[in-house]
Amino acid sequence: MPRTDRFLDIRRDPHSDELLARGGDSEAHSILQRAGFVAVVRLHESYHRAPAALAKDDESRLATNAVARLRAAGYHVDCDPHFDSDARPVRYPALGSSVSRLAERLREATDTDEAARILTELTAPHDGVLAGLDDTLGALAEFFDGLGNPSDPYTARRLRYLADEYVRVIRSDLAHARERLADRYAPHPGRRACLEQVPDHETERSAVCACPPPPRALPAPAPPPVSATRLRR
Repeated sequence: MPRTDRFLDIRRDPHSDELLARGGDSEAHSILQRAGFVAVVRLHESYHRAPAALAKDDESRLATNAVARLRAAGYHVDCDPHFDSDARPVRYPALGSSVSRLAERLREATDTDEAARILTELTAPHDGVLAGLDDTLGALAEFFDGLGNPSDPYTARRLRYLADEYVRVIRSDLAHARERLADRYAPHPGRRACLEQVPDHETERSAVCACPPPPRALPAPAPPPVSATRLRR
């Protein structure tokens, strides 16, 4: 049974004539937004639309590009015929993928020193991920300051507040966690690197390593006797 979140629909709404994209999972939503769509989150539904005040020809190019990108990523896309395309653009790793790789490395870390080194990529004061986020929020605040709409200064102040309060607290807490890990020099008790070596005293001739077997799942409890479920009078 194919997953329903691998299917999308990109069409003009017959009532509003808006260009809308519906369906898909978080990866598909990232592709839509990189193609230029705007996310709309409502109480009972979520979808994507074309940016406001975009010319129809530009909307068609946006939709055609999104269809091609989604299909290149393996999604099934139903669309208006003039959005159809045989193009399959090359996919390049997104910047966020390199940050997500830190999570994979942490799940594989076998000691506190290794975890501390990974965490340093987030907390390094000059070129860590959070330092870059702080700098980006500041640059975005400067951008809003110069746009000229009455609400733009408020948005700029809000962005600076996020950098000064939330990002600063996250950096501080994670840096403290990193320092604690760096001082411990301890293996993780639930993880160890497999050397794929069989000791001389191993009795199982089929063994390929000395790692203990994974824990056995506990059997499901037996249902209570039928008499135990009857109500006492």
